[in-house]
Order: sequence, then structure tokens, then C-alpha cells
Amino acid sequence: MKENKENNGNVKWFIEVFIITFILSLFFSYISTTAINDIPMLPAIIILLAVIAVGIIFDIVGVAVTVAGEEEFHAKASKKIPGAKTAVRLIRNSSIVANICADVIGDICGVLSGAISAIVAMKIAQLYELSFPIQFLISALVASLTVGGKALGKGFAKKESGSIVWIVSKIIKPFYREKKEK
Repeated sequence: MKENKENNGNVKWFIEVFIITFILSLFFSYISTTAINDIPMLPAIIILLAVIAVGIIFDIVGVAVTVAGEEEFHAKASKKIPGAKTAVRLIRNSSIVANICADVIGDICGVLSGAISAIVAMKIAQLYELSFPIQFLISALVASLTVGGKALGKGFAKKESGSIVWIVSKIIKPFYREKKEK
């Protein structure tokens, strides 16, 4: 019986994540690629770097919630410090939070950065009248920045997990009500 409920929960979570990812990816891909086509190269490069940075930041958050301990936030919650219960909730739901941050948002940023890098490469090739396919170089650069940034971010997330969770909890606290203890 318990195993059946667990499987139903997993299927439900899969469907929710699938739908959310599909809608967000469709929306952001359309907006970013349409917008990138119509702007000059420098702002397009800045947007590309911003998308890479967002992917790295959310990966850091995903790692931080999985390694952070609840203990320091219980003490803050007992003193009724705003955001402490939110931090505990993030840590207790770390697998979901990490999935959303690192997989959903991180993967969407990866897809977006690929699409944007193709447009940036096309703009560079046109601007400088290049005859060789610069897309390979741009794609490799984007991949290196993303993977390298995430590698650095993981170490930082492990070392500073409590601080990262605390910052995130303070940012998201206004967006939902904390459950009252009975």
C-alpha cells in the first residue's frame, strides 16, 4: 500500500515537473530567441552571460539545500526570526528544491544558452564576415563557462550552504505563508 502511494507520488511529481518545464521552456525560449534576434550583438552577449549565470546560481542553491543542516535554523525559528521556518522547509524538501533549481531551471538555462549562443554566433559571423563556422567555438565557450561555473559553485555551495539557504529563505519568504505550529 505504502509503495503504491509512493509510486503515485512519483508519477504525479513527474507530470508536474514535465508540465512546468515544458511551459517555462517554451515561454523563455520563444521570448529570448525572438528578442535576441532583434537586438544588437553586445546586449545579446550580456543576456547570454546572464542566462549562464542564472543557471549557475540555481545550481548552487540546489546543492546548498541538499547539504545544509536544519539545526542552525531551528534555533532561529525558536527566536521567531523571519525566514527561519522557510529555511527549515527548504532543507526538508531538499530533493524537490534541488530538482527544481538544478534540473528544471538549470536545464532550461542550458537550452536557452545554446539557442542564444547560436544567434550570437550568427551575429558575430555576419558582423565580421567570417567564413568559418564560429558556432562550434561559441558553443564550446558557453559549455566551458557553464560547467566551470557550476564546478566552482558546487564547492562554494558546500562550504557556505547555511548562508545560501538563509539568503534564499529570506528572498522567498514573502511569497508564501509559513505553516503555524500546533
